[in-house]
Amino acid sequence: MKYGLLLLFSVFVLSCNNSNNKDLSAFEKNMQANNHPGKKLMENNCYVCHSPTASHDDRIAPPMVAIKKHYIDDEITKEQFIADMKAWIKNPNEADAKMRGAVRRFGVMPKQAFPEETIEKIADYMYDFEIDQPEWFEDHFNEEKGKHKGKGQGNGQGMGQGKGKHQQQAQTSYEDLPYGERGLKYSLTTKAVLGKNLMGTIQQKGTLAALEFCNVRAYPLTDSMAVVHNANIKRVSDKPRNQKNKANKEELDYIETFKNLLSEKKEINPIVKETEDDVHVYYPIITNTMCLQCHGKPETNIKPDILKSLTLLYPEDKAKGYSENQVRGIWNVSFKKN
Repeated sequence: MKYGLLLLFSVFVLSCNNSNNKDLSAFEKNMQANNHPGKKLMENNCYVCHSPTASHDDRIAPPMVAIKKHYIDDEITKEQFIADMKAWIKNPNEADAKMRGAVRRFGVMPKQAFPEETIEKIADYMYDFEIDQPEWFEDHFNEEKGKHKGKGQGNGQGMGQGKGKHQQQAQTSYEDLPYGERGLKYSLTTKAVLGKNLMGTIQQKGTLAALEFCNVRAYPLTDSMAVVHNANIKRVSDKPRNQKNKANKEELDYIETFKNLLSEKKEINPIVKETEDDVHVYYPIITNTMCLQCHGKPETNIKPDILKSLTLLYPEDKAKGYSENQVRGIWNVSFKKN
């Protein structure tokens, strides 16, 4: 009897340990995903166009999860997926496109000079982990899959840890979010609107026309998002292009803080400062490859005609000389406390 009780107890303890190990495993996988360099690179380089939060109709490119589902099936290895991503980024063209519907709707993506290492890390992350998807995506994908059953590439089965599953974004009122996350949402949705219009202009008219967009329309669009969110939304820099974006002393301190965090490869979270009635949230603006067309090194990244136009539009321009993955400035978002 005692032996039976001991055996039962051992089984119980073992099952508890197994349960804890499963929880720990899930936690470890989540930590591994958050610490994967491809996650930040994807968010910084890809989400301007391939946003996971934009609506189905108000976007300029498919979400990243759509790319994953169309490119990966049970027979695609990680090495092949990375090779496919490299080939497409190096030479985007209609003949080689695997997402014909996206090309018909959005056109072929503009060619951009991403370092191979960046593409590898992003593709590695996409292959192994669950990635964010818009709330409308699953229904849309299943509907399209039903229309084209048995045709085309991909069957929606992601490989590795993210196989066949993708993280659903919860619909939460921004006012219910913690202040830091709320300010971040306000800044990122504003960035998405600016990015959508900027990339749309580049796709249709080229980089020169995009300069005019930034000069004339960036402020009105930012102000319109401020009205939508009932908040004050600013972009400021220690090296401003437009002197209206010049950071004050307090903002310069936060810019320096974010630069230090980035150089030390530490996790970057919004900085939240509260007063009696208001909240200020600060978050860095980090350069990516697209930024360098106008904010990179003259002659190396910035073409002569673009440089000439910049000089004419912004005589006091200081916002040049950047490399990829540097802090160019910060978002300063303020709103009333709940």
